[in-house]
Amino acid sequence: MKYQINHKRRSLLIGTISISVGGLAQIAVAQSTVRVIKVMAQRFHYTPDRIEIKQGETVVLELTSLDVPMGFNAPAFKLRANVLPEETVRVQITADKAGEFDFFCDVFCGSGHANMRGKIVVS
Repeated sequence: MKYQINHKRRSLLIGTISISVGGLAQIAVAQSTVRVIKVMAQRFHYTPDRIEIKQGETVVLELTSLDVPMGFNAPAFKLRANVLPEETVRVQITADKAGEFDFFCDVFCGSGHANMRGKIVVS
């Protein structure tokens, strides 16, 4: 059986693939400009416990627990995540307002749980 190529369909398909690949390249470039901040959770503190961001900046927090299940809650940015031992959770913050904002563990992790807090400082 002999197949004929429909050149109009072929051009359309190649054009679509080119646009898709170009779109992926733009997304990769956009993501590479986002600063990543690693945050470790361990009874009963975060490291770092002070995160500094410039107003208008978008950052990704990579959250990891070193010992027990934790929570990460930053109400001013409407962020909440479960942070499980030896897993990494990524949350994105866009600092749309200046000031100092609390974050804290909202999963009971032991006797020092109430002290497990930090600040996001936006300048």
